[in-house]
Amino acid sequence: MTDFFRPHQLSDALEIARTGGVTITAGCTDLFPATQAQALRGPVLDVTGIAGMRGITQSATGWRIGAATTWTDILRADLPGAFDGLRAAAREVGSVQIQNAGTIGGNLCNASPAADGVPALLTLDAEVELCSTAGTRRMALDTFLTGPRQTLLAPGELLTAVLLPPVAGTGGFLKLGARRYLVISIAMVAARLEIEAGHIRHAALAVGACSAVARRLPAQEAALTGAPVARAASRIDASVLQPDLSPITDIRADATYRAHSATVLMRRLVVGICQEAEA
Repeated sequence: MTDFFRPHQLSDALEIARTGGVTITAGCTDLFPATQAQALRGPVLDVTGIAGMRGITQSATGWRIGAATTWTDILRADLPGAFDGLRAAAREVGSVQIQNAGTIGGNLCNASPAADGVPALLTLDAEVELCSTAGTRRMALDTFLTGPRQTLLAPGELLTAVLLPPVAGTGGFLKLGARRYLVISIAMVAARLEIEAGHIRHAALAVGACSAVARRLPAQEAALTGAPVARAASRIDASVLQPDLSPITDIRADATYRAHSATVLMRRLVVGICQEAEA
């Protein structure tokens, strides 16, 4: 019989995790489909009962999203326009039932290249909070994710929160799949633009499902910065955007189509945000 633990204190959870060989669970929306056996092997640690690991709070230093916060929690939260991309991504995470159970921390620890939440979090300059019995550390999200299903989470460590600095602007998210809903992305894009006096003062752009991990696009961001909103579309160029990507060919799409799709989606997204800002 599998030992199942659902502590209510983080300190208790960290002591259990420290023993090693423990399967960490939250919403289980990724874990169960990936489980080949009829039951999980070894001890199971459910983190959804831990105080402070669910919910969204704001302070002078920014925002804290507990790792056990669900996508439905994010959709219902009173968040500023810079988070519109994250909210839009939350609507694309599976069905409503998946959104009710799936958690932001699970999405990150699963580390799928097509994880819907990651591009929007990258545009928000997200960090992760990692805790163990040895202490707490913070790490940029783009450092934490190292490859498909790979992170820098150490043995005995739990991802306890996503940390976001105070950010301005308006965010957005677009996703392309083989059908409208309940689909793994062929390509997805997120953007956060700060617009002032008809010009793009700051741009944060990211693409997912087109590299081993979702990526920010520094060259394309620089090309947009300072541009008049009326000329934003012309600044999104494949020769600038695509060198930061490394798409693969698989059953959903080939690499060339993925790269082209990312360029088209980013152009549509940026133009849409600019039009909304000017309306």
